[in-house]
Amino acid sequence: MNQLVTVRGACPHDCPDTCALRVTVQDGRAIKVQGDPEHPPTHGALCTKVSRYTERVYHPQRVLHPVRRSGPKGSGRFERVAWDEALDDIAARMAAIAARDPEAIVPYSYAGTMGLLQGESMDRRFFHRLGASLLDRTICSNAGGEALLATYGAKIGMHLEHYAESKLIVIWGSNSIASNLHFWTFAQAAKRNGAKLVCIDPRKTETADKCHQHIAVLPGTDGALALGLMHELVVNDWLDHDYIERHTEGWPALRERALQWPPERTAEVCGISADEVRGLARDYATTAPAAIRLNYGMQRVRGGGNAVRLIAILPCLIGAWRHRAGGLLLSSSGWFPVDRAALQRPDLLGPRRPRTINMSTIGNELLRESSPAFGPRIEALVVYNSNPVAVAPESPKVVQGFAREDLFTVVLEQFMTDTADHADYVLPVTTQLEHLDVHTSYGHSYALVNEPAIAALGEARPNTAVFRELARRMGFDDPCFADSDEDMARVAFSKDVSLDGLRVTGWTRLPLPDAPLADGQFRTPSGKCLIDSPQFGVPDYVPNYESAASTPELARRYPLAMISPPARNFLNSSFVNVQSLRDIEGEPLVEIHASDAQARGIVDGAMVRVFNDRGSYLCKAQLSARARPGVVNGLGVWWRKLGAGGTNVNEVTHQQLTDIGRAPSFYDCLVEVRPAPSAQP
Repeated sequence: MNQLVTVRGACPHDCPDTCALRVTVQDGRAIKVQGDPEHPPTHGALCTKVSRYTERVYHPQRVLHPVRRSGPKGSGRFERVAWDEALDDIAARMAAIAARDPEAIVPYSYAGTMGLLQGESMDRRFFHRLGASLLDRTICSNAGGEALLATYGAKIGMHLEHYAESKLIVIWGSNSIASNLHFWTFAQAAKRNGAKLVCIDPRKTETADKCHQHIAVLPGTDGALALGLMHELVVNDWLDHDYIERHTEGWPALRERALQWPPERTAEVCGISADEVRGLARDYATTAPAAIRLNYGMQRVRGGGNAVRLIAILPCLIGAWRHRAGGLLLSSSGWFPVDRAALQRPDLLGPRRPRTINMSTIGNELLRESSPAFGPRIEALVVYNSNPVAVAPESPKVVQGFAREDLFTVVLEQFMTDTADHADYVLPVTTQLEHLDVHTSYGHSYALVNEPAIAALGEARPNTAVFRELARRMGFDDPCFADSDEDMARVAFSKDVSLDGLRVTGWTRLPLPDAPLADGQFRTPSGKCLIDSPQFGVPDYVPNYESAASTPELARRYPLAMISPPARNFLNSSFVNVQSLRDIEGEPLVEIHASDAQARGIVDGAMVRVFNDRGSYLCKAQLSARARPGVVNGLGVWWRKLGAGGTNVNEVTHQQLTDIGRAPSFYDCLVEVRPAPSAQP
């Protein structure tokens, strides 16, 4: 037969690029996934991970049939069951729990897909109608996201393509080569045209290698650096007074605060030199257009929200927003006119106001008993688009909670992840090549459509279909549960974007000005950048929970700061089981500076134990200049069962939350590293 067709798609994964895809299908089988060269912001390139997407779709260990647990939780022992049997039992057990208290049922999902249909439509309708606990989805970006809301009024920023015209680009908290490839392409174009690139990151990343300058701040000190830069802008009068006057509120109070941060103080706190502070401030103030590409790594500390607010104010102080190639981008998602009320139907709650469970503290929440303050003990958990046993902080408690025999757990998955191993039922769901979806982006301003390229493999079903069937079995006869995926796609956007329009080319560019904040027009009530926020006040440097300065006694026992950025060829815990990508990564690593290794008798390639009071995990040490003295880099996020001793880096992270956004502070963590017992003489 040899029928060859190409289908338009969109990358579903938690990455700012949101690439347009072209999927080549031969006789019903996807044989190639490529970037669409006609898509302006991503211009046909794909990261290594997604370019191998067919390996994931046709993986020999793909879950293709419903299974029910037949052994102890965590054992991975399951038996195959029919869909009807599984859904009937799940619905019956959930109905019994709901009859006592529906808030004892908790959904748990995040960005396993970023699609509006498979990520946040029929599932939300189901749980709203049920009256289940709400989920505070905070685990990745909430500190920075809420900081932008408090400052700009929305998660908005400059256009990705215009970085190619910038003359100074500050890449702050982002390993763009690994996690924001298409931004990096535009940054490289700017570099060829004479732009200076500066990377601010505790780790000497692959991106830092390619920049003109790397400023290796200590973890959690980004807010102090922003204040130090402001000090120099003030004392040298490198300010755009007109922009500040017309388009900001609250600058006088922050000006006084910044004057308390001369370069010497800033340098001491950040672990850098005073000349680095002065030089960066001079470059930023005197090079136009100047742009900042901020990413979410730097906000995963106690003071992450305040740090994002301070950095987001910097472009306003020098009037960088006047230029289309100036300003800042952390997220562009606030530009998209998504109609979440139509998709998610919160009106199905009626007068009920269920409690909210924070996904970042699921380890604590699963172990809590019923109480007037907490509400009912969690009796059932439905997990989809996430792998919390691997990715949630302080995993010893997460595992303990998921191992509860009295916890009824349903997991919708493509693979037997660490979380799926603890499920009572695992239901097979489709990949991006097998279902319809529509997408926004947090790295550019183009909406996209994803058409199903192939039929669903085995008995896999889209998330939407699973929740539609559960609703029917629960007796939910509201008309919205009969909506098809195409019906929901047609109401996903309130304006400017239509499904029919998306289907013409695969994407639609939002109708935004080239320099969207040149004349202010922030999304705040006043239209100005809020420096003095009604909710959070004037931003300030907030030190880490755990550091030599904040907790000196703890630092004497655990003297190394640890950050846990993603391994280059994984995306959080996605792709970890793709063999070709795991072959590239090798095995779990902790990068450690040679001086720290020598002081501990650690040699390159040795197995080591990374530990603190919360737990310990085993991995291989790599002596590396990518680690600065006093800081180790525990690359993640490996599935626990693929790591040494069945553990990963989240054994040692904690569940304390950020200053803004109630988000996890993964990179705010003190540890010690020692040779593993078997490696000691």
